[in-house]
Amino acid sequence: MIDRRAFLLTSTAAGTAAMLPGWAQGQPEVPQSDISVQPNRVHRTSTTELRALFDRIFQQNLRLRPEGATQLGLDKAANADLRYRLSDQSEAGRAGAHKQTLDNVAALSLIDRRGLSPNDQIDYDTVLYTQNSAVAVQAFDFGGSSFGPSPYAVSQLTGAYQDVPDFLDTKHRIETREDADAYLSRLDAFAKQLDDNTDRMKHDAGIGVVPPDFLLDTTLTQLTRTRVPASDALVVTSIAKRAAAKGLGDDYGKQAAAIYDQKIGPALDRQIAYAKELRAHATHDAGVWKFKDGEAYYATALRTTTTAALSPDEVHKFGLDQAKEISARLDGLLRQQGFTRGTIGERMAALYKDPRQLYPNTDEGKAQAIAYCNARLDAIRGRLPTVFSRVPPYQFEVRRVPPQTEAGAASAFSQAPAIDGSRPGIVYFNLHDSAEWPKFCLATTIYHEGLPGHQLEGGLALSNTNLPLIRKTGGFSGYGEGWALYAEQLADEIGMYDDDPLGRLGYLKFQLFRANRCVVDTGIHHLRWGREQAIQYFVDQDGEAPGFATREVERYCATPGQAASYKLGHSTFTGIREKAKAKQGNRFDIKAFHDAVLAHGRVPLEILQQIGDRWVTTLS
Repeated sequence: MIDRRAFLLTSTAAGTAAMLPGWAQGQPEVPQSDISVQPNRVHRTSTTELRALFDRIFQQNLRLRPEGATQLGLDKAANADLRYRLSDQSEAGRAGAHKQTLDNVAALSLIDRRGLSPNDQIDYDTVLYTQNSAVAVQAFDFGGSSFGPSPYAVSQLTGAYQDVPDFLDTKHRIETREDADAYLSRLDAFAKQLDDNTDRMKHDAGIGVVPPDFLLDTTLTQLTRTRVPASDALVVTSIAKRAAAKGLGDDYGKQAAAIYDQKIGPALDRQIAYAKELRAHATHDAGVWKFKDGEAYYATALRTTTTAALSPDEVHKFGLDQAKEISARLDGLLRQQGFTRGTIGERMAALYKDPRQLYPNTDEGKAQAIAYCNARLDAIRGRLPTVFSRVPPYQFEVRRVPPQTEAGAASAFSQAPAIDGSRPGIVYFNLHDSAEWPKFCLATTIYHEGLPGHQLEGGLALSNTNLPLIRKTGGFSGYGEGWALYAEQLADEIGMYDDDPLGRLGYLKFQLFRANRCVVDTGIHHLRWGREQAIQYFVDQDGEAPGFATREVERYCATPGQAASYKLGHSTFTGIREKAKAKQGNRFDIKAFHDAVLAHGRVPLEILQQIGDRWVTTLS
């Protein structure tokens, strides 16, 4: 999974919320067709002029989302002031973001697409798609951002209370006094973000948008763990340790503690108090169908995150069909390993309990699991040149999710490197309970999140000199997650499981899991499944550990639609490849296929399909 905090500056999530300050006000009846690409025909535009417009939009996004500038290593020179700021998540900030999106659409609409070169048309279509997607989601006057549209400004996955401490600790570098001063300035802004988030919770509750009781329970657990004495707070200990290590003395830690005691702590107390107030009256209904405009919201969220034009019913059936095919393959491999009795889910559950596959649920055991993951990442690096003509120049590594956010964090996710290479790409594993990550499940996740998955695809985009910056740093869940799932398949094809048959079972198990995500996500938000029904479905069908299944289901409750993007994207990539193989037979060149689908960076699946179809027509 792509990290929500690293879902970069022009992604669909960015256009809607992740890199702009949340949803802005509007009317929910914006038609679904508004997120499609609309050709415009006013001015002929050169590549230079188009790139200049893209750069203006990109720079405006940086100004709106200073966290993104730091994430990318672009908070320097003319943007150095952004190191002192966080995004404005107030109602005024949201309104400003909404206005900018509308202005961007208007500016893009002045361009005559027909006069652009083929490559410029792809860039133009992609950027316009992003902005129109933002308009569609901003039409719903509630919610926040996570991996994509979220109906909840604060939840177990959304909110400044969890984003900012990790951001300041791992993204905001401290080398000089200026860096430390900027950190303190951002601590002040953190307190304001917390209160802005609480105000948004109140606004949303006023129109009936309240998280279900179980999400509020986890949210309160995490808020309470965050609300500790200043001496234990990550935002204080981080600057105290790092400033001292750079010879800047202990005054910065004292100033941070004062800001925490005077501003951040009270803001957290207010948010906790209001979350408890909401919890007292929250319902147990899991899906967004319970809200006014919930059906329309889900259709928009599904389209926005997957970038595929399928209805909830079509996605549900797609997931069922894919799961049936993958289950048949799993059945054969399980029988080869001696697992012959019971359903697929029962047999996978038995494998999960094999003590030989489990790391101890201790800090030492978790360190062993991370070491194994880094070894798998190293092992596949040498095989990449056999199937890729280009690999990214960045460094990559595996780390553990910080313990304070394990309860609600995703099971695994990927954070992109800084564009200048000053920070490596990072794969995070949630080791809240190491039994949820038996050894046979780790390798395929490394290939998904690391190489040749997110880190390779994202690294190639960042280092692609043919792409404008707004495209290098953009992302779409359908494309990114679809590629990462294809990368798991590719790892099997290049022999990473030849000496690890249980690892191959893990790979197919996660393919099944992604197919069932389509079933469960649409089940929750469209077919009105309950939380417990959705959890049990994963346990029965996949053999998931109950804790793992619970966190996944609750994630889908907070981020409707995104979970369906994986398998839909995977099928788009494999569909293009199969067309090429059918046409070329033994002459098929996998490097050429990878060049074709990666050359234009991240694009919506609809545009990827067009790129792939055109490439196939050029094959002899």
